[in-house]
Amino acid sequence: MLTDRILTIGTLLSVFRWRVGLTWFLILAETALTVLIPLFIGFAIDGLLSEKFQPFVYLGTLMVALTLIGVIRRIYDTRVYGTIRVELGRAIAARFSNLPISSLNARIGMGRELADFLEEILPSAISGIVQFVVSAILLFYFSPALALSACGVLVGMMSVYALFHSTFWQWNRALNEQMEHQVNVLEQRRERPVLVHLKKLRRSEVKLSDTEAILYGVIFALLIGLILFNLWFATQNLDATPGMIFSIVSYSWEFAEAALTLPVTLQSWSRLSEITTRLQSD
Repeated sequence: MLTDRILTIGTLLSVFRWRVGLTWFLILAETALTVLIPLFIGFAIDGLLSEKFQPFVYLGTLMVALTLIGVIRRIYDTRVYGTIRVELGRAIAARFSNLPISSLNARIGMGRELADFLEEILPSAISGIVQFVVSAILLFYFSPALALSACGVLVGMMSVYALFHSTFWQWNRALNEQMEHQVNVLEQRRERPVLVHLKKLRRSEVKLSDTEAILYGVIFALLIGLILFNLWFATQNLDATPGMIFSIVSYSWEFAEAALTLPVTLQSWSRLSEITTRLQSD
């Protein structure tokens, strides 16, 4: 399936478009139900306080539907992405059969990360985008000021990540470069080279982790400000019921959770951009 093709995320999406498309449909359905839960909890709270049980029944039905779709998606996903990993491994093994075993072994492992991205990171990104949009719309429904604060935080996050992209790419390159030598180092069966190799891996991993920690710290600060502002605004400037306040805070938190998928996705994309470049070379 992947013979003589450029091994990129775009190629995988093209070759396996129907299988992946079905998983995306299930993801969108699951996400759509998920983002409705805080709204229906708010309705149920106000309904129960008024001795109206119909909103409570709607909430229970929504949760059952969400559970069923989630189970079906996970069962299907495992089979689809398992097939993609097999085809990727076969294509890489054939394409780089002339490389030393150490490099070939590392590249097969890197190739599997493309499938991991499709299975784990991209669905989170899709869910995050849906949560962004729905949360912003519902916050706007309660008050334009709430939606404006959320969009301002999103712009701030994108600007912050732009400052870190090149650093992530640099240290991922160093890590992948060292991984390609691992089998050769282990074949020497000498303690000193193995120790040097492991320390080099550790150095790259620590640099990546430190960069990620700083990025997350800045992003968390922005998100904390968003949640606190929206809570203050809802209680001080809106004539809101307890259910409405719960929904506003919940959607602010959902927006924050969705926002946290952004640095994960972009960091993974930085790593994959280096890997796909490596998989096109000899």
